[in-house]
Amino acid sequence: MKKQIHIRLDEDLYNILKTDAVEQEMTFQDYIQNTLFHYYSSDTKFSRNNKSNQLFTFIDLFAGIGGMRLAFEAIGGECVFSSEINKYAQATYFANFNEIPDGDITKINENDVPDHDILVAGFPCQPFSIAGVSKKNSMGKKHGFLDKSQGTLFFDILRIIKHKRPRAFFLENVKNLITHDKGNTFNVIKAALEDANYELYTKIIDGKYFVPQHRERIYIIGLNKEIYRKNIMLQFPTLTDRSLSKVRNILDKKVDDKYELSDKLWQDLQNYAEKHKQKGNGFGFGLVNLDGITRTLSARYYKDGSEILIPQKNKNPRRLTPRECARLQGFPDTFKIVVSDTQAYKQFGNSVVVPLIKALAEELIRAMRINSLNKNDINKEYIMPKLVDNLNL
Repeated sequence: MKKQIHIRLDEDLYNILKTDAVEQEMTFQDYIQNTLFHYYSSDTKFSRNNKSNQLFTFIDLFAGIGGMRLAFEAIGGECVFSSEINKYAQATYFANFNEIPDGDITKINENDVPDHDILVAGFPCQPFSIAGVSKKNSMGKKHGFLDKSQGTLFFDILRIIKHKRPRAFFLENVKNLITHDKGNTFNVIKAALEDANYELYTKIIDGKYFVPQHRERIYIIGLNKEIYRKNIMLQFPTLTDRSLSKVRNILDKKVDDKYELSDKLWQDLQNYAEKHKQKGNGFGFGLVNLDGITRTLSARYYKDGSEILIPQKNKNPRRLTPRECARLQGFPDTFKIVVSDTQAYKQFGNSVVVPLIKALAEELIRAMRINSLNKNDINKEYIMPKLVDNLNL
């Protein structure tokens, strides 16, 4: 006996499902039923209960479009839970991982979060970023922990950490987190995580060593002291300049004219830059050296693209395409972009440098193996010898 359900879908998600159904030559209803059946079937790769190939498990909080997930899956991790509130990011996440993340983390009961080895989260940076603070100040709004909509979301991460007691956590945020509110914000975060009985390791790393983009972010890694000894030997990856880290290597050979700046916009940007130059300020557009690296890609890139402009011979400069933005963050070309250009720019601007996250994740797994208090722990499923071999231990 079959039951009927009626659901409302966001337009982007509806279009993704409809397109997939057409490609599979199935009716929309049959495709939805088939997708749900395979997702919950215990013998498919999309099942949350299938752990046959896992090396370790992790959860993906404030998941965005899944940049952190790509990195942790690349070294053998299995994502058992994800959370992301933005509906457009959810659509991109679904297109690439066949999973729609749970929504508002403040409404997620920690009891409903599956057990996991590593908690991964890139919690909202706007309350702490330089640009975010400046904007909120100009609008008379609060920032940092006083931003009730985003600033306190760190404590939802802490709530889950305390309840689930993962073996480790991996957090990412903007560099300005260190200096925000004269260091008080970071001190609160650090003290709270240490009080939860985790050994902390923090470092600001520039993404330019992995992709042709200047992108400094702080990484906070914690290991559970109940499982691992003190003074854990966790090493951050060695940073060396990469020969491939040149902007020209991520550019498309042929680009639609729609990405070229209009005469008016290009003139406005030049006038704006000149005005600030006369005032002694450094504000202005960023015309890229194709054999160098770019400025930091931001979520505001969709507005005018001014921070990263590609020079063109006998033409006005142009914006990066969404695919080029993906490459600038280290996403593979197989990663599906299923939203508008505007949303894609926001998504990649808010995302992470995937190969950098992967390098850090490798070092975390290495530390988890060699610092266990239990000698037999190194043979547990979550860190198998196969992974250790891949890390050249």
